[in-house]
Amino acid sequence: MILKGKKGIIFGALDTKSIAWKVAEQAHAEGAEFILTNAPIALRMGAINDLAAKTNSEVVGCDVSLNEDMDKLIDHAVNKYGKLDFVLHSIGMSLNVRKKNPYNDLNYEFMHKTFDISAISFHRLMQTLMKKDAMNEWGSILALTYIAAQRVFPDYNEMAEAKALLESFARSFGYHYGKSKKVRVNTISQSPTMTTAGSGVGGFDAFYAYADKISPLGNASAEDCAKYCISLFSDYTRYVTMQNLFHDGGFSFTGISSEVMDLVGRAGETSK
Repeated sequence: MILKGKKGIIFGALDTKSIAWKVAEQAHAEGAEFILTNAPIALRMGAINDLAAKTNSEVVGCDVSLNEDMDKLIDHAVNKYGKLDFVLHSIGMSLNVRKKNPYNDLNYEFMHKTFDISAISFHRLMQTLMKKDAMNEWGSILALTYIAAQRVFPDYNEMAEAKALLESFARSFGYHYGKSKKVRVNTISQSPTMTTAGSGVGGFDAFYAYADKISPLGNASAEDCAKYCISLFSDYTRYVTMQNLFHDGGFSFTGISSEVMDLVGRAGETSK
């Protein structure tokens, strides 16, 4: 019950495969109360209502690209709970990826929308929270990211730049929020995970298998990512802020693995 008495908001729970869904389940098990939120179009799918019933939570729609929606959500949360202790930003969307536009032939209107929803929304969220003095001291704000922010993964498309921007916002806003309110801001760079959004990226199945063979511990599951999020919401990590924390089984610091070397070796022999 390390979150007993804590209140928060969880963005992005879409279905049972979502990391945000797992975070909500784990947060509830650890004693937290929270509002679940997603875009109105996602709410119409209905699955989030099952999660709300399971976790005794309220569902509030929010288009994160609209200032007025963000204002209404934060006002409602503060009216319901008082100041908040944690917020999870688990949001990402690319129309260029959905439309299968290659990286060197992107629709820029789509790109602007990608950046607004996937990254600028994180700044919008934190700016709204700060202006409304909506976070308790030592509160925790967390966003989910991916290592494509630092390395090239061709099929990840413009989402790589969106994640890089997201991580930059965490560092910069984390400084200001820490100085003014002792609120901590971090990102978690998760393994490739079999979520609805992740599996929409081209070649995802092959890359999932590759990452699993590179990582000495294997790919981290959505459930284990949720547990890591819970630790960062708790009082046990009060002095962790402005960090991009890799939760990927060691993938981020492994150059090559023996399994991949064996595969490359066999491929080389075959090509001869």
